[in-house]
Amino acid sequence: MFKMNKIGIRVSPKEVFYCIYDEGSRAIINIDKIGVPLSLEIPEQLKYIRLSLLDIIREYNVEKAGIRTIESNAQSPSISRIHIEGVIQEALASSDVDDYYVGQISNISARIKIERTEFKPLVDGSKSLDGFEGWEGLSKEQREAVLCAIGA
Repeated sequence: MFKMNKIGIRVSPKEVFYCIYDEGSRAIINIDKIGVPLSLEIPEQLKYIRLSLLDIIREYNVEKAGIRTIESNAQSPSISRIHIEGVIQEALASSDVDDYYVGQISNISARIKIERTEFKPLVDGSKSLDGFEGWEGLSKEQREAVLCAIGA
């Protein structure tokens, strides 16, 4: 059985949630988050996130990645989230990751072969992901990171 580790990332203004997924065994290896150090100035926060993410990519030998980005029609977009998503994209582009995608709901849904209308029930926990134990115990952001990882 081949081993290919993927990472799925979902950013919030104060945390970066990520999921490491082994496509070969179809198993979650780790779900965690990087906290944004609020005591630092914005450039140092972004640097911290970038370096932390690159360490995670190296530690888990990540080959593919997916980032859940803010919807283009968001009513009140978070500038902080947009900055972090940009830094993460740059980190992935300059890392050893073979391939990555940046996706909104429609793109992620297509990549994991579900209808767009199934995405929100999966994220809010009213529907469980097939073959995944403990889905209801995850936060919305963690669920989105899992779906991004599978789609990578």
